[in-house]
Amino acid sequence: MSRRGRTIRRIVLGVLVLAVVAVIGGYWYERPLLLTGTGYAAHNACAVRQIAGRDDPTADLPPNPLVPYLRDSTDGARTTGSLWGRLAIQKAWYTKGYGCTLADEAPDLGTATAVGVKDNPFSGAPTPTPRKAVTQALANAFGDDLPQDQRAALGTRAVVVAQHGKIVGERYADGFGPSTPQLGWSMSKSVANLLVGRLVLDEVLTVDDAKLRKDWKGDKAKITIDQLMRMSSGLSWDETYALATPVTTMLYREEDMGAYAAGLDMAHKPGTYQQYSSGSTNIICSVLHERTEVGADLPRQELFAKLGLSSAVWEPDASGTPVCSSYLWATPRDWLTIGQFALQGGQWADQQLLPEDWMAQSTEVVKVDKTEEPGYAASWWTNKDAAGKRISEILPREAYWAQGHDGQRLYVVPSADLVVVRLGFSPQVEPADLRADALVADLVAALPVTK
Repeated sequence: MSRRGRTIRRIVLGVLVLAVVAVIGGYWYERPLLLTGTGYAAHNACAVRQIAGRDDPTADLPPNPLVPYLRDSTDGARTTGSLWGRLAIQKAWYTKGYGCTLADEAPDLGTATAVGVKDNPFSGAPTPTPRKAVTQALANAFGDDLPQDQRAALGTRAVVVAQHGKIVGERYADGFGPSTPQLGWSMSKSVANLLVGRLVLDEVLTVDDAKLRKDWKGDKAKITIDQLMRMSSGLSWDETYALATPVTTMLYREEDMGAYAAGLDMAHKPGTYQQYSSGSTNIICSVLHERTEVGADLPRQELFAKLGLSSAVWEPDASGTPVCSSYLWATPRDWLTIGQFALQGGQWADQQLLPEDWMAQSTEVVKVDKTEEPGYAASWWTNKDAAGKRISEILPREAYWAQGHDGQRLYVVPSADLVVVRLGFSPQVEPADLRADALVADLVAALPVTK
């Protein structure tokens, strides 16, 4: 080979080496971001298959440029998520009764308390023949009037309605039914409020408890359970669902989610600024975890077994703490049962399972100096701000609800003795276009209050 040829060869090899170094360096630089995506893929695939009993996990992946390159595979209790099947590998582990947990190794969560259906009025209840106006309300909620592509984007998968404690309307999308568990996402926060209420009744804690963590000093030590439920802790947060934001980092990269959120800096004085935060709810459940020492089984013992929520699965993180912000699965009818429990103020099967004034306090909006969510109370959304001003003109003033990512809703309307559940996958639908509020308004009009 000539000197010129050897020189060219060295240049080419040098360029290739630099390219390889750049690719490897770029991968390691972007790896934290990529792990968020593969963690989402692993957890989603595990839960959709193992909890929901479906084999189409990609149907629940959000629109994101990374999605076409994500891969997942399930082998027994382990589901692996990766990029192209090789990079940024994350593992989710299934445990019966507890669902799926992201961790390097299988977690030891113990044996889940068995939950029956004895005290659940909606389990096994017959599906009624609804009134014509109810049928029309459900048709609108499913987008029957829309072109097929818009109806698919609306993404309604289930609507179930109860009035006076009985199911009066029910409809499901193809592939879903009364026995298909669905993820509530942030509706879990409202159920976490009920779990706190159970433990307040049992005198495990009070909503005014402060000094919640040994590592909290200064202003952090002043944060109360009530402020965490009302999202006014003052802790720094960003609820944007994008790769590598605090909320997705917490959900898909942290083994102890409550500790991660608790370690963030203070941005405001406690009780002065309201900012929606999944981290706050996970701090609450880390406190419950420490106080009770029950672990992942706590919701099953304190709520699911009491209400007969046999389908309910509240997935924990690798520390064994339920992910109270986001990871509660249940069938539509069991979500309905949760709403009925709230409507009845914790009165259930001849027992008072919450403090008698719990729901009244939990749905009262407290004034703060500044808020991003004027109708948010103690982990429940309401239809009035702290001054009593009505927020939505089409919803009854006293209505309150649980609300979750991708279009999940659980409405309670005391004046109509009504509970409404709407579940779906609607990542590209704005809340105003979800038709959920309109569904409730239509049902209130269709169902006169008679007992």
